Amino acid sequence: MSETEEIHGGGCLCGAVRYEVRGRLRDVVNCYCSMCQKLHGDYGAHSKADKTNIVIVEGRGLRWYESSARARRGFCGDCGSSLFWEPLDQPGTGILAGSLDQPSGLRVIGHIFVGEKADFTEIAGEAPQFDGSSGGSLEGDDL
Repeated sequence: MSETEEIHGGGCLCGAVRYEVRGRLRDVVNCYCSMCQKLHGDYGAHSKADKTNIVIVEGRGLRWYESSARARRGFCGDCGSSLFWEPLDQPGTGILAGSLDQPSGLRVIGHIFVGEKADFTEIAGEAPQFDGSSGGSLEGDDL
């Protein structure tokens, strides 16, 4: 199957939001920033895809929250599931990896904002760790 033929499904807990990613997904980057902690209860596990490859199949529950001047976050207004992190000035959209249908075939390639991680959080594995944003230096983070 070629990259353009890949289709990954995903959605929220209640089914009011379903989406498809038609094309490549970046492997997972775990973000430990204070915003992710407030949204997810700990770190956020983010994949990423080109915005043009994300198709909303069922969007009756999709809501957007402008979390900063540079990005907005997509979630289900019915069940509260976090789904997307969308920077306004970049071609890629972050996808909460837990919202993808399994098996996703993804692996963790890095940890960012580890300097902000909660005191109860332990980071496991050998993936590289960064105190701030990776600056695009993580393998496959070119979306």
